[in-house]
Amino acid sequence: MSKKEETKVSKITDEQLSTINETQTKLNDAIYRVGMLEMQKEAVKLGFEDLSKEMENIKKSLEEEYGAVNIDLKTGEYTVIEKEEEVVEDKEGGK
Repeated sequence: MSKKEETKVSKITDEQLSTINETQTKLNDAIYRVGMLEMQKEAVKLGFEDLSKEMENIKKSLEEEYGAVNIDLKTGEYTVIEKEEEVVEDKEGGK
């Protein structure tokens, strides 16, 4: 083949090329959206962790003030949690 001869280039149809490009654009968009959702998910998880810590602090504060209680979240009324007495077993397994 001489330098003057041109190499024949093979191509897919314009319709096929268009279909491929449209599908690739949709895939790229889906990847972007999944990434954004993952970022939002992480932000919500961090917020949840912060709220859980805050709730634990509130519980500790209330327990210091009122002792071990169950609180009705609608009315604010509480009942004292009765502690069960521990049963101590001797070495022989008796009570």
